[in-house]
Amino acid sequence: MQKKVIILGGGVIGMFSAYYLAKAGHAVTVLDKGSLKGVSSTGNAGMIVPSHVIPLAAPGMIAKGIRWMLSSKSPFYVKPRLSSELFSWGWDFYRSANQEHVNISTGPLRDISLLSKKLYAELHQEARSFEYDEKGLLMLFQSEKVKAEEYEAGKLAQDLGLDVCFLEASELNEVGYNAETNALGAVLYKSDAHLQPNKLMAYLKKELECLNVQFIENVEIHSIEKRGGNISLIHTKEASYGADTFVVAAGAWSAELAKLAGDTIRLLPGKGYSFTLNKSGDSPAIPTILCEGKVAVTPFEDQIRFGGTMEITHVRDHRINMNRVQGIVNTIERFYPKLDVQMPKLEDVWMGFRPCSSNGMPYIGRSQRNANLIFATGHGMMGLSLGPATGLLVKELVEESQTSVDVAPYALRS
Repeated sequence: MQKKVIILGGGVIGMFSAYYLAKAGHAVTVLDKGSLKGVSSTGNAGMIVPSHVIPLAAPGMIAKGIRWMLSSKSPFYVKPRLSSELFSWGWDFYRSANQEHVNISTGPLRDISLLSKKLYAELHQEARSFEYDEKGLLMLFQSEKVKAEEYEAGKLAQDLGLDVCFLEASELNEVGYNAETNALGAVLYKSDAHLQPNKLMAYLKKELECLNVQFIENVEIHSIEKRGGNISLIHTKEASYGADTFVVAAGAWSAELAKLAGDTIRLLPGKGYSFTLNKSGDSPAIPTILCEGKVAVTPFEDQIRFGGTMEITHVRDHRINMNRVQGIVNTIERFYPKLDVQMPKLEDVWMGFRPCSSNGMPYIGRSQRNANLIFATGHGMMGLSLGPATGLLVKELVEESQTSVDVAPYALRS
């Protein structure tokens, strides 16, 4: 039976939710508070990462975070402020950062990631329009301490059935890395892939227009009307909108929309930066994480993108901290002695918010207070990676059909 569905948020999660719903014959409208040309997904590193089976809330993260807080160029920072949301998020993160939580999270993260990669491969087979490539992901490291951490993570991924290789620095050329590096070695996850986010989002927008999805941009929801345990209308300054089902896929703004609906989710924005340059002959040919600085390096067809930092903040904080951008550049210089990367100008730095859940797991499931409301948010740095799988799961939840993977591990935490 066809349903009328309104999706709140036009980032990669909202777009893939719209894609699978519209393909199934549902009438879909996407509302976004800004322009769809500037969504956060376009500045993403473009990595599809089944390798990322360990949630952000894991043993050792709090100690690392405290050390990183002491440097203005570090890859992680929590902006101090008097806020009940920050306290609640931090307390739940603290409670989740243990081995038991990791043990119950790795399987579900693997399952949704492998589903997403499968869907991307199928979509690319049909479209061939967003530079999809399965070259894997290299975790490069420079110290024995980080080597031990990455080997432990690699062996865990192997135990979960992923294809993993452990490489010395001398073996990097054998896998076609192409760039000279000061790394001690690397872990290669052959399970991973990458794509060009800007081209993906343009492709999805075009496909959705062909599927008669309606887009309403630059609208802000100021209230939500409820009746009989369901949402009946959402109100903006310009108009009101009704539907059979509503989907909150608004990234870092999802917590604000949840509050309007009477739900509470522990979600904070993690600000990240990226900049994109033309490729040179010394550019690495395989997507890479520079472990000591947590910098992502993604080669596209003609360009290379560098991204990093995680600043836990609030959605009104749009300031670009150039000290943290300098930290990204410094990490690149330490790893790539022959790669000439200059400090970018302020106007050339992209900034976006990642929706970070307090337990490091995405939130995909029904509201506990509104029977016709579904949440699809909290993906942190893995929004693009998990986009297709999340969109398919949203479609299955709307239809109340069997889901492709068990959604219980992603249930909303209130």
